[in-house]
Amino acid sequence: MARGLANNWIMMPLASLGTIFILLYVVPIVFALQSLYLWTDIFIFILMAMVFFLVSYIRSKEHLLRPWKAVFRRKMAMASAVLLSAFILVGMLDSIHFRLPLSGQAAGPVQYSVEVSSLLDVITRDIHVNVEKTYSAPFATHLFSKESIDLPGGGSRRVYPRLKYGGAHLADPETEKQDDILFKLFSSFWQGVVIWGVLVALFMLVYSFRKGRKFSDIALPILKGQTSLPLRTAGLTVLVIVLMIMFVINAGTAYHVFGTDKVGQDVLYQSLKSIRTGLVIGTLTTMVMLPFALMMGVAAGYYQGWVDDVIQYIYTTLSSIPSVLLIAAAILSIQVYISNHQELFGTSIERADLRLLALCFILGITSWTSLCRLLRGEAFKLRELEYIQAAKSFGVRHVKIISRHIVPNIMHIVLIVVVLDFSGLVLAEAVLSYVGVGVDPSTDSWGNMINGARLEMAREPMVWWSLMAAFSFMFILVLAANLFSDAVRDAFDPHQSSA
Repeated sequence: MARGLANNWIMMPLASLGTIFILLYVVPIVFALQSLYLWTDIFIFILMAMVFFLVSYIRSKEHLLRPWKAVFRRKMAMASAVLLSAFILVGMLDSIHFRLPLSGQAAGPVQYSVEVSSLLDVITRDIHVNVEKTYSAPFATHLFSKESIDLPGGGSRRVYPRLKYGGAHLADPETEKQDDILFKLFSSFWQGVVIWGVLVALFMLVYSFRKGRKFSDIALPILKGQTSLPLRTAGLTVLVIVLMIMFVINAGTAYHVFGTDKVGQDVLYQSLKSIRTGLVIGTLTTMVMLPFALMMGVAAGYYQGWVDDVIQYIYTTLSSIPSVLLIAAAILSIQVYISNHQELFGTSIERADLRLLALCFILGITSWTSLCRLLRGEAFKLRELEYIQAAKSFGVRHVKIISRHIVPNIMHIVLIVVVLDFSGLVLAEAVLSYVGVGVDPSTDSWGNMINGARLEMAREPMVWWSLMAAFSFMFILVLAANLFSDAVRDAFDPHQSSA
């Protein structure tokens, strides 16, 4: 069995890489699209490939798989993992960029639009193309502010004008809107239940086929919640997600579910587009931070002496400088470089993407010190253990001792800190964008939404829905990440597992 796992663990990442290749190369060719690969897109797909390989490798090693099974046996962790998967799926759809061909072209070379779209833009086209004149409240049929209109007999009157798209299908919004929303709510519920039932039935069918057992023998324990993994909890979480998606599909095309902003753009669409920015900040920053913390922390704790003194001096000095000042100086320098080299960037989204990538690197370089301290102390403790001293006595090289004995025994700390820091980095982007040194103002992010809502909150009456939408999406993502990280900490921390 172990040999079979060793031979087959490579198949899942290869199949996943094949799917990514089809999405990035084959699909644009078939539909006559011009692909556009941003730097963050490239790093995201590289990271996804690494995750696929890592997951497949862990599944082939029982001692690595055991703690992860302990993580997913917790109902809260399973529900959080499903929610995080939904956010990741939205971020991946928004990371496939291309240009659409212009319509009505004569024979000759194909001309493409200057506007860059993503797969998420295509899926949510019916939402984001419905641009109103200015503010409108959630599920409103009229503008939020009064405007003066000329009366037929002369004079003028201030009224709330009808929206161009929100509730445009209603003849009398005052009497029809409530019933229409309730109808869409109930129809979305039954459509979601049917779609969820089909998905669950397909999952159970595939699962029973792989296990070589009858469908009833697989379905009944899952429905009763008697499986080793809380699959029923995962299924109920998927049901909630499917119901929300169906309601957005049915109501989002007829109304503005979260209202519109100052220029009439749909706030729900902005919130969905901001998911990618939050995920990029949380994941790429971690990948930048990890090599610095791991190499310097292990080197300082293992070699000690002047190596330890130099590394301590570096991270102590870096920690003494306010990180906001470093980030602000670096972002402004990048902004000056972009302004002086406009010819290097074909579109505004490429310029904004470079600033986002630079922010990830800056956050990673300024946030590795705390993990480095932890790894230094752990490596200092491990180097004094008897088996490490025995390896030194037998003449084993230091590099081999570090790779075979030190690093594997500190990976639980690395994993715990990385998962815990993800939510902190998502919140950091919001704070930095709020003070004006975060992502580019043209980039959709929760921080930019909160920054824009700062002035809207001072209006009378108050425009609250942009802030509420950004807060809701950020709250759900950070809460799911924190709950999942708690389960990871309990499973991988030896002190927690032995308690």
